[in-house]
Amino acid sequence: MKKNKNIALIIAGGVGNRMGQDIPKQFLNVCDKPVIVYTMECFQKHPEIDGIVIVCLDGWHEMVRSYAKQFGIAKLDSVVSGGKTGFESIVNGTKEVERIYGNDSLILVHDAIRPNLSEEIISENIRVCHEKGNAITCIPCHEAMLYTENGEESHESINRDNLLRTQTPQTFFVKDLRKVQDEAIKKGMTNTVASCTLMIEMGRTVYKAKGSEKNIKLTTPDDIEIFKALLNSKKDDWMK
Repeated sequence: MKKNKNIALIIAGGVGNRMGQDIPKQFLNVCDKPVIVYTMECFQKHPEIDGIVIVCLDGWHEMVRSYAKQFGIAKLDSVVSGGKTGFESIVNGTKEVERIYGNDSLILVHDAIRPNLSEEIISENIRVCHEKGNAITCIPCHEAMLYTENGEESHESINRDNLLRTQTPQTFFVKDLRKVQDEAIKKGMTNTVASCTLMIEMGRTVYKAKGSEKNIKLTTPDDIEIFKALLNSKKDDWMK
């Protein structure tokens, strides 16, 4: 059994109704390549990543394996089914990582629909997790924030200096994440989708790893257009 590895757990179990497409958004083609392939390539190219496990919708497993073969994703070690909820899907994937690599390994839980992940963010997650015990990719909140109870009106603002916007990857040691997942199951607290909020709900402290505005999550058609623009622009052009 492999031990003490850095493993990417890519969560690709979503249906993607908000995208308005007939196929899940992680399998949409953008510039002649499926979104999930871009995401796999981010981890395939990173020298510190030892393996990739994907949690996938039933009926799409062979497609993922076919993409991996076609695009040279040699680090893909396993494809497993998701659960009925986001929480169950992450648990399924974490158990598979534990089975293959052992519970001393480090797991980077990442959304399949964040295909523009940089090498720097992956490296920062690994560094912070080894230093502090976990790492949650975050970016500052630059907008004015309003609190609303009905989604239509507000009488209260929130200090943005005290807020962080979370992204993925969210990185943990497998044994720590599995322990918290088991605690949540015993307490019936399985409604959360994000591992960072699960940690906090179970009384743990989480630590920031620097993210990026370009680490975009593809949720709407507008996000696809932004991703296309990022693909077609050079870094220097983006920074001007």
